[in-house]
Amino acid sequence: MDLALLLKTIVIGIVEGLTEFLPVSSTGHIILAEELLNFEGPPGKVFEIVIQLGAILAVCAIYYAKILATIGGVIRRDPVSMRFALAIIIAFLPAAVIGVALHKYIKALLEKPIVVAVSLIVGGIVILIIERYAQRPRVKSVDDIDWKTALFIGLCQCLAMIPGVSRSGATIMGARVIRVDRATSAEFSFFLAIPTMLGATVYDLFKNWSTLDWHGGGLIAIGFGTAFLSALVVVKPFVRFVSRHGFGVFAWYRIAVGALALGLLLMR
Repeated sequence: MDLALLLKTIVIGIVEGLTEFLPVSSTGHIILAEELLNFEGPPGKVFEIVIQLGAILAVCAIYYAKILATIGGVIRRDPVSMRFALAIIIAFLPAAVIGVALHKYIKALLEKPIVVAVSLIVGGIVILIIERYAQRPRVKSVDDIDWKTALFIGLCQCLAMIPGVSRSGATIMGARVIRVDRATSAEFSFFLAIPTMLGATVYDLFKNWSTLDWHGGGLIAIGFGTAFLSALVVVKPFVRFVSRHGFGVFAWYRIAVGALALGLLLMR
């Protein structure tokens, strides 16, 4: 295995795991990283799909107790578990419906590095505005999110179909707009990521089945492992950090990375 390709694979896996659940756009970072590193992984879309699964698995591992408790509660028809499960389903539906309808067209038109760079900058500015003017939170637990709040968050998630916007950023900031506190916004975004990313993964596999190629299994496994481990490391500290310090640092990071990427892309 080529050492340079191995190192690039590790970097891409780490980038996926670190950015998937932060409001900085994992898709945008992957597009920019692959462009700037001149990364050419295994043929087909298997690599990109599998490293996303690594990040999903990390969230399932971290929140397995809540997931199992919710499943058990739904079976017992516990009101709290039923409300939480319903909120996740309602929040998931807008992206599922709109994604199936527009996924191909959005990817064809917008999945370009320069779109990502601009989206990073604009998204950073939006986060700063929301953080500045967000009202005192009224929802402080994922179990207290009602269906109307969930639906609004789900509609915000649709914005993440534009590369560089960030799925977690759109859902977290959407929740903040309607007065969900920072930690709860982040945790609900993590739980919503499980059906959303699994659904997107299954859809991508179905749509691209004829072009999938499992050659390069070693690189795929390395990407999966590094994505899983890096996501495992970042999720809980992220919740603690935003509870104390807010999202401003991520906004400025987005603006800086977007501006740097835009400059590099324009000079090429």
